[in-house]
Amino acid sequence: MDMFLTYLIVFAIGGGICMVGQVIINLTKLTSARILLIFLLLGVLLEAIGVFGYMKDFAKAGVTIPIMGFGSNLAKGAIEGARESGLFGAITGGVKAAAAGLTGAIFIGFVVSLISKPHSKS
Repeated sequence: MDMFLTYLIVFAIGGGICMVGQVIINLTKLTSARILLIFLLLGVLLEAIGVFGYMKDFAKAGVTIPIMGFGSNLAKGAIEGARESGLFGAITGGVKAAAAGLTGAIFIGFVVSLISKPHSKS
C-alpha cells in the first residue's frame, strides 16, 4: 500500500506540473519554448533558495523528471562547482552535473534515428 501511495503522489505532482504547462499554453500566447524556459528557470530558482530538496523528498520523480528537475540539477552542479573551484567551477559545474542525462538522451536519440524511418506528414 505504501508503494501505491508513492506512485499516486509521483503521478499527481508530475501530472499537475504538466497540467500547469498545458493551461499556460491554452490561456496565453507564450510559445512552448518560452514555457519550457520558465519551468527550467523555476527549477533553478527553487534549487537556489533551497526549496527543491523538500519538494523532491515529497514528490520524488514527480518533480525530478519534468524540466524543473533538469534546472535544479544544473543549479546544484553550479553551486557545488562554485564552492570547489570558484567562478570557473560555477560555469562548468552545471554541465558536469547534467552530463549523464544529456549523454543518455543523445545516445537514445541516435539509436532511435537508426531504427526509425522518417517521413513527412501528408
